[in-house]
Amino acid sequence: MGFEVALAEEIWTAKYRFRPSEGTGDEDFAATANRIASAIATAEAPESREMWARHFRDAMLDFKFLPAGRVIAGAGTARAVTLFNCFVMGTVPDSLGGIFDHLREAALTMQQGGGVGIDFSTVRPNGAAVKGVGAEASGPLSFMDCWDAMCRTVHSAGQRRGAMMGCLSIGHPDIEAFIDAKRDSHRLRNFNLSVLVSDAFMAALGTDDDWPLEFEGKTYRHVRARDLWERLMRSTYDCAEPGVIFIDRVNEANNLRHCETISASNPCGEQMLPPYGACLLGSINLARLVERPFEDGAELNEEELAALTSTAVRMLDNVIDISRYPLPQQETEAKAKRRIGLGVTGLADALLFCGKVYGSSEAVHLTRRWLTIIKREAYRTSARLAAEKGPFPLYDEIMLDTPNLLALDEETRALIAKHGLRNGCLTSIAPTGTTSLLAGNVSSGIEPVFAYSYERRILQPDGTARFEPVEDYAARVWRHLKGDEPPPESLFVSAQTLKPADHLAMQAAAQALVDSSISKTVNCPEDIPFDEFADIYIEGYHLGCKGLTTYRPNAITGSVLKVADHPGEADESAPDLQLAPRQEALAGRTYKLRWPESAHAVYVTINDLEADGDRRPFEIFVNSKNMEHYAWTLGLTRMISAVFRRGGDVSFVPEELKAVFDPRGGAWMNGRYVPSLLAAIGEIIEKHIGQGGDGGVPKADDVPIVAAIKPCCPRCGAAAIIRVEGCDKCLECGHSKCG
Repeated sequence: MGFEVALAEEIWTAKYRFRPSEGTGDEDFAATANRIASAIATAEAPESREMWARHFRDAMLDFKFLPAGRVIAGAGTARAVTLFNCFVMGTVPDSLGGIFDHLREAALTMQQGGGVGIDFSTVRPNGAAVKGVGAEASGPLSFMDCWDAMCRTVHSAGQRRGAMMGCLSIGHPDIEAFIDAKRDSHRLRNFNLSVLVSDAFMAALGTDDDWPLEFEGKTYRHVRARDLWERLMRSTYDCAEPGVIFIDRVNEANNLRHCETISASNPCGEQMLPPYGACLLGSINLARLVERPFEDGAELNEEELAALTSTAVRMLDNVIDISRYPLPQQETEAKAKRRIGLGVTGLADALLFCGKVYGSSEAVHLTRRWLTIIKREAYRTSARLAAEKGPFPLYDEIMLDTPNLLALDEETRALIAKHGLRNGCLTSIAPTGTTSLLAGNVSSGIEPVFAYSYERRILQPDGTARFEPVEDYAARVWRHLKGDEPPPESLFVSAQTLKPADHLAMQAAAQALVDSSISKTVNCPEDIPFDEFADIYIEGYHLGCKGLTTYRPNAITGSVLKVADHPGEADESAPDLQLAPRQEALAGRTYKLRWPESAHAVYVTINDLEADGDRRPFEIFVNSKNMEHYAWTLGLTRMISAVFRRGGDVSFVPEELKAVFDPRGGAWMNGRYVPSLLAAIGEIIEKHIGQGGDGGVPKADDVPIVAAIKPCCPRCGAAAIIRVEGCDKCLECGHSKCG
C-alpha cells in the first residue's frame, strides 16, 4: 500500500516503520498494518486469530481506522515499550520520600513512551509546617520543577518528546502561584497545566462570594472568587495556560464513579483518569467514509461506520491484553476496568465533503448523528464481548444509571443489562497529530482545518533546507475533482476564520456523546476583548463541556503557524520556518574560557544582527586548539546558530545549556560552581544576550579554576582514565586508546 503524499511516507518512516537491526521489517504500510493486526489478534482464541487478523488489517488499510501512535510503532515489534499513549500517575503523598518515589514512577513510565498526568493538590502548600524537622514546606510548584527536569532528561535520552499534565485544585492555597507559573517563560516548559474547577467554585463565582483556600481541613485564607477567576483568565489570555477541567462534572458523568474518583487528566486532556489509569486510543477516520465528496447528496457510509466501530472496539480491547505496562499498578488498573478511548479524526474534512460548514447547525447535526452511531455500536460491541469473554472485573449493573448509559437506546441498554460490559469506558476524542498526517493530512480529531496549505521546512544532510508544500486532505480532493476551480471560502472555513462560538458548539455537541473527554482548542483572534474571551469558559461550562483550552496569539506564545490567506494557496514566505540570511559583515564579541583537563582555551564568539535599532544574537562559534571538542562543538554551534537565525525568544538556549552537568565534575568560577563546560558556555550566551554584547562575561585569565575533572572512559563511561606509557587506559573496563 502506497502513500498519497510524500509527507505521509516521511512520517511513517520516521515514527512508525519497524526496521530491526536484523531480519526484515516493514516494507510498506501494508506490512505495518499486517504486523499490528497479527500482534493484536494473538489475544483471540487460536482457531480464530487468522480471521481476526484479517479483519483488523482491513480496518487499517486505506487509513480508515488509526490506532494511536504507540500501537502503530510498538505492536508486534517485541520492543520493551507500552502500547498505551498516556497515564495518570498515582496519588502523590505529602512526604518527601513518597513524592520522589512517584517521580521515579513517572520517569519509568515516560521511558517506555507514555505521557503522564499528575494531580499535585495533595502536596502541602508553600510555607506550611513540616512537623518533626522544624522546617517549612516548599509547596507543589517546587516539586513540579523536579518533574520538569526529569521530563527534560528522559526526553533527551529517547526519540519521543515527553508530555506531562500538571493539575491543581482551585481551592489549593498555592493556586495563584500555579496560575501564574507559565508567565515565566523558562519554567515548567515540559508541562501542560490545568486548574481543577469545582461546581462549588462556579457557584461562588456566580454569586460573587469569597472562596476559601484550604489544605487538609485548614483554611489558609479567603479570596474573592471573581478575583481568582479573573487571574486565571488573564493568565490563559496571555499565555494560553492553564486550561480548565470542570472536575465535579467529570466525576458525575463517569461510567466508573462507583469504583473510582478522578482528579487528573492525561497530557492532552481527552482522558480523565483515576490514579494509575491508562489511556488506550484509536480513531475512526470519517473523511475516508464519505462517498461522492463535494457532490450533491454526498454522505457518509453509516453502515461502514458501524462495522468499523465494532472492529475498532475489539482491537483496542485486545491491546489491553498484549501491551506491556511500565508499572504493575498500571496493569492492574487497566485490566480491572478495561478502559478504551475510541474517537474520530477527519471530522472537518468529512463535513466539507458533505457541504456542511464547520460550526453551523447543519454540521452540529451531522456530528451528533455520526457520533451517536459510534457510541451505540461501541456499547453493543462491548456487551457482546462481555458475553463472549466476560465483563470487566469491576463491572456493576449500577453503571446503567450513569448519564452515558441512561442516554442509550433501549435495545442497547437491554443488551448491557443481560451481558454486562467488557469495557468500563469506551469513547474519547484525542488529538491525532502525526497519525492524521500519516493518513494524508486529514483534519485532526474534531478540530477545524487549521491551514489548507503551508510549507514544511525539511533539513537536508548537508545542512541546507528544502521546503515542501503541505495540503489538507479535503483541499487536495477538491483540486483533484475540480481542477483550477477555486474552493468556496464560505465552505472552506478554518480555525482562523471561525468564531469561538463555532468551536464551542462543536465541542459541546461531541461531549454529549463521548464517555471521557475531548482534546479541543478554541482558537481566538489576537484582538478578542478580554471579557469576551473569559465568557468562553463560562459558556463552555453551561454547555456541558468537561474542560476547555483556548489559544490566542500573543506576545508570550506567539503564533503557531503562518498560513495562507486563502484555501489552496501556499504561503511562500513562511517566515517562522525560514532562517534569516546572513549579512556580509556582523558585529560581535569573542569570549575566552579555560576549562580543567583542557590544555587550550575555548573561545566563544557570538555575532549579532542589527536591524531597526535592535540587536539580537545571530550566530555562535566555539573554537579551541583541543581537537577533542571538535565534533560536539561544531554540532552545537550549527544547532544554536539555526535557533538564533529563526528569531523570536531565544532565552531558552542558555537555560538548556546551563542545565547540563558533567558526571566527572564541574568547576568553580568566581566563587560559583558551574556543572559543565556546556553550562559555562550557556552562561556566556545568557550574559551576552542580557547585556547586548557588552562585556560582563569574565575572561579566562580572571576565572579561577579549582576543580579538576577526570576524563571518562569512552567505552564504559567511568571516570577512571589514567595515562600509562603515553596511552590512556581505563581502570574499570580495561579499555586502551592505543589498542
